[in-house]
Amino acid sequence: MSHAPVVPVLTIDGPSGSGKGTVSALVAERLGWRLLDSGALYRAVGYAAGMAGLDLSDVEAVTRCAQGTKIQFRAASDGGETRVIVNGHDATDELRTETAGAAASAIASMPSVREALVALQLGFRKAPGLVADGRDMGTVIFPDAVHKVFLTASAAERAKRRYKQLKEKGLSVTLAGLQREIEARDSRDASRAVAPLKPAEDAVLVDTTGMGIDEVVAKVLAVVQS
Repeated sequence: MSHAPVVPVLTIDGPSGSGKGTVSALVAERLGWRLLDSGALYRAVGYAAGMAGLDLSDVEAVTRCAQGTKIQFRAASDGGETRVIVNGHDATDELRTETAGAAASAIASMPSVREALVALQLGFRKAPGLVADGRDMGTVIFPDAVHKVFLTASAAERAKRRYKQLKEKGLSVTLAGLQREIEARDSRDASRAVAPLKPAEDAVLVDTTGMGIDEVVAKVLAVVQS
């Protein structure tokens, strides 16, 4: 009896601002593999819940929202940022705001919401391979992944990166405020009962503090090639 070949997966986990989104997209492009931005799924559900006027503390309502929300990723025609389509609406820009990030963090602690999104995430595993970016890709969603990386950086460094990104988009933010939000989210994500943010035991840790994107991408590609 023949067996279908196992599709290789590279998981790239880490806290907000560690560079995993940019690095994952570049690595997927270099490898020619599919990309899963799991954080965007939670942001998308948070966005859909907000558009529906739901109370984010209402677990049942948010779970129903997660089960019914249609999420698609579309490659940009100009080779730019991948677009995220939520219930037929291009919500890419809205999903990158701090409000969307806070909503994602809040609902990600709900076991029923996480369960609703597991099947969707597993469905991205298709040939020739998958780069899965998130917080629990290597520990919960793809524990059998052949390659696992955990990116990190100091809170101060991550706040500077986020500040630069948001200012370039014309948003009014403060560096001190962003660092407080990042530290609070780190604490919340690391201490939650379900799928806490932590490296998989077999993950390669990469501290990106002071490193350029090209250098980080090279280190991650070296993990795959090894």
